[in-house]
Amino acid sequence: MITSQARILCQAFHRFGQKLVRRRPLEEEVFEISFERSLSTLDLVALGVGRTIGAGVYILACEMISNQAGPSIVICFLVAGLSFVLTGLCYAEISAWVPHSGSSYLHTYVIIGELWAFITGWNLILSFTADTVIYTMTWVLTFENLLGNQMSQTLRESISQHVPQVLADNLGYFAVVLLLLLREIEYMNFYELFALSKVFTLVKILVLSFVIISGFIKGDLHNWQLTEEDYVKAGLNDTSKLGPLGSGGFVPFGFQGILRGAATCFYTFIGFSIIVTRVKEVQNPQRSIPMGIVISLFICFVVYFGVFSALTLMVPYYKLQPGSTLPEAFLHIGWAPAYYVVGFGFFCSVCGIFMGFMTPIQWVICMMAEDGLLFPVLTRIYTSIYPRFMATVVFTIIAAITIFFFGITDLVDLRSIGTLVSYSLVAFCVLIIRYQPDRRNGGHEAEVQQQNVSAAERLTLQGLLFPGSPTPTPLSGRVVYVCSSLLVLLLTLLCLVLAHWPVLLSGNLAWISVVVLLLVLITGITGVIWRQPQSSSPLHFKVPAVPLLPLLSIFMNVYLMMQMTAGTWARFGVWTLIGFAIYFAYGVQHNLVTNPT
Repeated sequence: MITSQARILCQAFHRFGQKLVRRRPLEEEVFEISFERSLSTLDLVALGVGRTIGAGVYILACEMISNQAGPSIVICFLVAGLSFVLTGLCYAEISAWVPHSGSSYLHTYVIIGELWAFITGWNLILSFTADTVIYTMTWVLTFENLLGNQMSQTLRESISQHVPQVLADNLGYFAVVLLLLLREIEYMNFYELFALSKVFTLVKILVLSFVIISGFIKGDLHNWQLTEEDYVKAGLNDTSKLGPLGSGGFVPFGFQGILRGAATCFYTFIGFSIIVTRVKEVQNPQRSIPMGIVISLFICFVVYFGVFSALTLMVPYYKLQPGSTLPEAFLHIGWAPAYYVVGFGFFCSVCGIFMGFMTPIQWVICMMAEDGLLFPVLTRIYTSIYPRFMATVVFTIIAAITIFFFGITDLVDLRSIGTLVSYSLVAFCVLIIRYQPDRRNGGHEAEVQQQNVSAAERLTLQGLLFPGSPTPTPLSGRVVYVCSSLLVLLLTLLCLVLAHWPVLLSGNLAWISVVVLLLVLITGITGVIWRQPQSSSPLHFKVPAVPLLPLLSIFMNVYLMMQMTAGTWARFGVWTLIGFAIYFAYGVQHNLVTNPT
């Protein structure tokens, strides 16, 4: 009887586990809005660059340079840029496999299953919400700087006696949130303003080009070689102050500063994935989507590298105070007119990003609600005016409250960690789908074949290392799925150990042995995946060196996550727990796969 109960319990757990990894059939109707196919590759590049280059370079530049990396911020961008290039390559291939709008949420649902799709979609909602609040605060700060901080001072002096101080200090933010609410009501169709957004993108590139040229004209290479004597000459001769300033030189905050700076720099590259959400508007998506992603990332990296090189050459890093903005660097070199030119350019460019600020959030929520992972009432916030208006009001209230409790760096880190999780899942998707039988034509049939592996096809050690079939089979696909999952776990453990790199450098034998053991296991399992047959389906773009590049992408993303503060992890954990509560209480029972229409 005990054996019977144990068998029933095991079957129940097995059924529940199958629910968590259910995949969305490709032939099912996908929530998409009908658009005319009018976007070219150049349009996608403009869209990607416009969304990627924004608040990060304007408001985080001085923060990252002054107390995280110093002149070595350019190395931080190399690290973050490499991570994004790998992610961009993975996105490019996935968009060729799944040519539907919907970003990484739909990709993970189709390829690796429901639970991971919910995690991805839930993190996208967090990321887009944080983005809106960050840009709101950036818009206010930019406007304040152009007016010489007169607006906030006037507001505090006139009404601070009648309201709490914290409210008086944030009234400017509330005013902008209200303006955004009114703008969203007025412009219900963001796509009509796409031409205007391209103009704003051009203005942004011109302004940053001016910053780069100015920096190399007024720059001094000695600012990359500062010593303690320079601190003394600058009047910073109190030795107690030398700690926050670092140790001087090109890497004043050491290797840890580079890692922490790279994690923050990651935010500045976020935004290119919006290209994937425009699949149905592109004339030739199989060709234009991969090219748009790669070209836009390359342009963004070149611009960022040039801007931060110029900035650290123009001004000694210790003069850039946290909370300062990029145009303030021109005040240090005596170019006051340039301060207003750069400030006005960024003011215009940030205004361009605000167009349709609710659209990505509504899109993801609608897709998840259509798939049954969120409540059905949310399906109408994109297609009906009144639900959309109410959703905008609720979101605006949440954004206003968020301004009270979080600083901009807290929101940047929260935005980054959610995106890093999503991007890691995209790289995982490339690992999985490259070694699966073709599911694009006849998704249900491939699913049945995978669940009913032939009895003649059994796993052996010889078959593991020398597969008999030149094309992927259900068994080889399952081997890759299990091995890839083990690799993600091992890479996470490796990142946790490497996060304590000072202990490794001290020669601790136990820690070194753990690292060697993990590397051996990772190498062996990677070899097993490499021996499995890959899909030969013709695509316009494929990630080279699979499985190495997707695994490197996952490793870099996870390692950057390890550089986040404990507070960021706590906030992310609370958000994740709220999402799991919704999913396990509602979504797991009402999803599209279980209840097809």
